[in-house]
Formats: sequence, C-alpha cells, structure tokens
Amino acid sequence: MLKRTLCHLLENSAEKYGNNILLWEKQGTSYQGSTYLEVRETVHLFAAALMAMGIQKGDRIALISEGRNDWVISELGILYAGAVNVPLSVKLEASDLKFRIAHSGCKMAIVSGRQAPKIQAIKKDLPDLEWVILLDALADTDEDEITIQNLWLKGKEYLASHSQKLQDCLQHIQENDPVNICYTSGTTADPKGIILSHRNYTANVEQASALLPIPEDYISLLILPWDHSFAHTAGIYTLMKNGASMASVELGDTPLETLRNIPKNIKEIKPSFLLSVPALAENFRKNIEKGIRQKGPRVEKLFNRALKLAAYYYREGYNKGTGGRAWAKPLVALYDRILFSKIREGFGGKLEFFIGGGALLDIELQRFFYAIGMPMLQGYGLTEAAPIISANVPACHKLGTSGQIVKDLDVRILDDAGHDVSTGHKGEIVVKGENVMLGYWKNENATKETLRDGWLYTGDIGYLDEDGFLYVLGRVKSLLISNDGEKYSPEGIEEALVSFSPYIDQVMLHNNQDPYTVALIVPNREKLLLWMRENDISHHKEEGRKAVLEFIQSELDRFRDKSLEKRQFPSKWLPAAVAILGESFNEENRFLNSTLKMVRGRITDYYRNRIDYLYTSEGKNIVNHQNMTIIGRLDE
Repeated sequence: MLKRTLCHLLENSAEKYGNNILLWEKQGTSYQGSTYLEVRETVHLFAAALMAMGIQKGDRIALISEGRNDWVISELGILYAGAVNVPLSVKLEASDLKFRIAHSGCKMAIVSGRQAPKIQAIKKDLPDLEWVILLDALADTDEDEITIQNLWLKGKEYLASHSQKLQDCLQHIQENDPVNICYTSGTTADPKGIILSHRNYTANVEQASALLPIPEDYISLLILPWDHSFAHTAGIYTLMKNGASMASVELGDTPLETLRNIPKNIKEIKPSFLLSVPALAENFRKNIEKGIRQKGPRVEKLFNRALKLAAYYYREGYNKGTGGRAWAKPLVALYDRILFSKIREGFGGKLEFFIGGGALLDIELQRFFYAIGMPMLQGYGLTEAAPIISANVPACHKLGTSGQIVKDLDVRILDDAGHDVSTGHKGEIVVKGENVMLGYWKNENATKETLRDGWLYTGDIGYLDEDGFLYVLGRVKSLLISNDGEKYSPEGIEEALVSFSPYIDQVMLHNNQDPYTVALIVPNREKLLLWMRENDISHHKEEGRKAVLEFIQSELDRFRDKSLEKRQFPSKWLPAAVAILGESFNEENRFLNSTLKMVRGRITDYYRNRIDYLYTSEGKNIVNHQNMTIIGRLDE
C-alpha cells in the first residue's frame, strides 16, 4: 500500500501525470510551465542539498516567500529530507517572525529576496538558526547565507554519491510525521503553532477530491497567500493529486503592484476555478460594477435588470427555476449571452466557479456571482482541520450555507452544556477525523482545551439543516451578549450591512451586556463624497455634515426595514447608535489579522471611549459632535 504522505503524493502523481504541467510561473513576458517529472527532479535536488547541510528528521525550517515555483519546491524538499516546514506570511514584521522562528526552533530559513532583510535584522538573536537560504540573489551575502544556485550544486554533489540515502529517508517518512507548524495570527495572545501531519493533509485532499472531482486539465491561479492552509490544501496539493496545474501571480515591484497583476494574470492563465475570500470577492464585484458604470447609464440599467432577473431565477442554486420561475429561463439565457458572457471573458473565459473560504460570505454576494455565471461556492474550515470541513460544490450547493460536510468526518453541534442539539438548532461546531491536527506546538494547555477525546472544538457557532448543509454563524468569542444574557453572532449582520449599502465599507457591532447594540462604522469616503457632490452638499459646513450623518442614518433605517422583511435579523441586535470612524480596519493598524478578519478585542479597546459615548443620550443621536468632527475630515 502506498504511504499516504505528501512526498508519496508527488511521487505517485509524477509517475501518473509525468508530462502534465504542474507549475506555471511568469518569466519575462509569458508564463512558462514545469512538468510533474521536472518538479520532482528539482525537489530531489533540494532535499539532497538540505541533507548535505546536516538537516535531520524532525528539524524545523522556516519558509518565507511570495507564491512561486520555489515555494512548492522548497516545502517538498524540506519534507523529503524528513524535516518540518514552518510556513510564515510575507506580511509579518521582523518582530513577529522572530517569535515564530524562535518558538519553533528553526534550524534554517528559506527566504525570497524581499523577505531577506527581515531575517537579516533578527538572526543575530536566533541561536538555533544556522543557515539562511536565499531564493533570490543579493548584492552581499553573509557567511551563514547560501544562494539557491549554490544549493543546487550541493544537491547534485550529494546525489552523485548518496542517492540511496535520499530514498532511505523517503521510506522512513511516516504518515503521522509533522509536515507544518502553522502559526495563528496571535491577535489576543502569543500565536499558537498548529501541527499538521502528512496524513492530516492527504486525508483532507482525499476529502476535497471526493466532494469536488478535479479533472487533470484543470488549472487555477493561486491568488491567496500560499502559506494559508486554504490555498495550501485546496490549491497546491489537491491540484497535485489530480494531475492538474497551478499558476502563481506575477510578482510586482510592490505588494500593491502584485495585486494589480491579478486581473491580467487571470486573462493569461484562463483558470478553471479560483479560490477566494470575502474581501477579494467584494473587490472583484466592485471592479465589475465599475466597468459596467463606465459603459453608461443604459448599460448599467440593463445590467441591473438582468442581475435581478437571474437572481430571481437561480434562487439558492439547488432549487433554481422552481416556484413558478421556469418562465424566466429563456430571458436569463439571453442576458447571459449578450451581457454576462462578456464579463466572464475578463476572467479568462473558462472560469467555472469560485470556491470561497472563510466562515461567512454574504448571500447577496453569492447571488451576484451566481447570476453572472461564475458561482462563488462557499466552504468552511479551520487550519486545525487542514482546513476543509464543508463546502458547496457545483454538483451540490445551497447559497447561504457553507455546504455539506466532507466525507469521513464526524460533526456534532453542541449546546453550552456540551449536549448534542437537534437538526436546525445552533451550537458549537465540533469535528473528528483524520484531517484534525496533532495539536499545538509546545502548548499542552491549548491542545487540551481544543482537542478533547479526539474531537476538535472549533469555537464557531452553527447548525445543520435537514439536508445536511452547514450554516456557520460566527465565532463563540465574538458573540454579542445583551443585558438579559441572550447571545447572538454579529458577523451575518455586519456582512449584510456592508453588502447592502455602498456607503459603508466596514462595520463592527458591539454589545457586552449593554442596553442596546452599537456599531463602529467605516464609511466609504469616495461614495459619500460623490453623493455630496451630486446633492450639492458640503461637509465643510455644519448643515452639510448634519445632512451626511442623517443620510447614513437613513441607510441604516432602510437596512432595518429590509432585514426584518427578508433576512430575519432580530431588531435588538441591529445598531441603535453609531460611531463614524476616520480610519479603516487594516493590517497596518492591526485591526485586521493576516486572514483579514477583524481583531475585535483590539478594536474594542482602542475605541473604548467612543463606544462608551454611544451609551449616553447625546451619543445615541448620530448627529453628535464626535461624528460631526469625523465627517468634517472626510477628504483629509
């Protein structure tokens, strides 16, 4: 029986799909492909070089690089040598890297040229770190730094006389050996290192492939960070198992330029599917709507009419055309031919669907992409589960849910007392299967708290419906708690508010045993300034600032009516008072973590005075002096 490790996964795929392209990378003006056999040969060289440099089984090696061919080759080279990869985000600052590298006891670090200065700044205080491998040439190198070119030479020399040792090492790799130590964002305490084994990953790849078969002619542009478990499993290794291809985004001179390369690269690669997250999905939608607006009011009006009809016909996907909607099918097909197909051309013309990661993706956003013929199918997972727990797929989906549970994974929904609840009732999502992590690195207390009798306590609230679809409502720790002790998850309301109003960019609800719920709102400056120009209003005048705030309040009031009519959000959890913020939640101010989720505790602490003010009679009125001041600075 073939061992179920990531190393043997590559070996098997190289034998089965040898001449298929595995990796596409932009070189010069065009993408160049590397076959499965070529990648395997390079991985062997990399592993041999590491063994020549003294790497032993179980040693830890950090990998800090943008997504590229060398990322996959480096990780697999580490694994073939019997070592453990510690993948780290390129967004981390030197001090954050220092904790993770020291805590995991990394013996080496593999870094791209852009990340090298961070390691050079901290390595003097990392006694376990012996070598730094540079994936890109630098003007000057230290004695403990080795270029990738010299690494290849070491690999060739080692294989020339020790080729059997590499094969012996491969045979000694076991399914339960660690592959990664993946660190959490560490937003409330020191980051925890999630230990994932070979079997954790291969089990989840099997689960993903059973839910969503991947033909070998599929290709995906991996636009999410490769160190994130979602892109790592659902992208790299699921594609690799099935003989399919992956492409990296063209690296720009700055991170912003790299992001701007994504639309161009999508057209070049013509992906079959894309992995996405809510923030990225929202950006795609905004760009589509911007392009439609630029074509003039007639086209915009036609687009909105077509969008509304398509959403009406498709419903929640699994029930499209039902309920007396069959009459709309020919007209939807016409709109698709003359309008939506043109939009899809901007995504390469071959994009069949998106898979959305993260617990929540607003259903209106899902309906938007479904209508234009590129369904964004929501999934759910945690890094601790390697990460896929459930997913909607083209063959079986229900918009508004996180899909059905993957095979060979047990799921329970537990109430506060730890008892199983019945179908349709909410509680904590708890799972058990081969994809569940080994534990947290050097953190027995956290491991015991999260893993109990083999069950992973996710910390997420949700429920299963009668068809087996999972609804994820939010985090246990983010729950709103009213003064009568009732609890409610805020994420659905927050996502819906942002989706509902173009004048609201971000929102965080707060209620900690208080008389009512309040909101911190980051307005969309561009849209508000445009609205003011169209209505001849100046926010530099008092009456103008008052008019802007009253307009924002009217948006909230419209949402309140719509939510009660269609979304069934209880009124007590909708904001009764609002603070307008002058700064967005972002990674730089650490109000968003590396996965772009709000760090609620930090936001609450920072804005404590403003939150307290909202519970005064003066602050409850949106036209208060604090909000007036912030609106007066909109264009600063």
